[in-house]
Amino acid sequence: MNFTPKPGSNHAKERFQELFDLTGRVAVITGGAGLLGTKHAEIIAGAGGIPVLVDLSDACPVKRAAELSKEHRCETFGIAVDIGSPEEVESAKNTILSKYSRIDILINNAANNPKMDKPVGGEWTRLEYFSLDAWDDDIRVGLTGAFLCSRAFGVEMAKRGKGIILNIASDLAVIGPDQRLYRQSGLPESEQPVKPVTYSVVKSGILGLTRYLATYWADAGVRVNAISPGGVYNGQPQTFVNKLQQLIPLGRMANVDEYQGAILFLCSDASSYMTGANLIIDGGRTCW
Repeated sequence: MNFTPKPGSNHAKERFQELFDLTGRVAVITGGAGLLGTKHAEIIAGAGGIPVLVDLSDACPVKRAAELSKEHRCETFGIAVDIGSPEEVESAKNTILSKYSRIDILINNAANNPKMDKPVGGEWTRLEYFSLDAWDDDIRVGLTGAFLCSRAFGVEMAKRGKGIILNIASDLAVIGPDQRLYRQSGLPESEQPVKPVTYSVVKSGILGLTRYLATYWADAGVRVNAISPGGVYNGQPQTFVNKLQQLIPLGRMANVDEYQGAILFLCSDASSYMTGANLIIDGGRTCW
């Protein structure tokens, strides 16, 4: 991207504003009505973009979009979609194109992430008991859904010769889960909860999808990157938080809004020479 400053202007300030400006760009966010999805939407809107919240009907994406529009005085659109369904993804694409005539950004954010703080009943998460139905459902949402959305929306971007796909992976795409974090006193080994195998598999697959799409569409002007965030504090039990913090050099979990800078960077022209990359933002956990 070439930048030509205006005569007599503040070059640095204009350059900064241009790099991070998303004015009028339409950003589809899967899992958009969830905890992090709404934070992604906020920063997109703050930079002038139009967030489109895609989520299951139970997550109320239409209602959440209306709330964000009111809270932040921005244009936001919500649509209920099962991203594991090719037909629903295709229908959503057509609806968005009909409304905005363009799709500039896709954030593949949706994934199943079971809570690991239940006092009982955690044994189902263990590899020896993990059901094929649970495997299929997690893969369908987190990996198949990302593939289907990338295919549908990415093709439209490639046709226009420009676009950005940002995949949300995890620090557990880079390292294995430390199952000691989830241990609960008083339970026999066979009943101890663990982080399910599917989470690591899905997030590792997301990185493979990122590299594949980055090279596949490199000559079509579509950039594809990923971020691998660490854990976000969301009222987890203090015993869990204390154990996890000991594994993080910065000594704490992330605040819910601390990934917004990375989201804006990778969804804007500020990252114009990046593709196929994975930005790890984990408080330093993967350094140890």
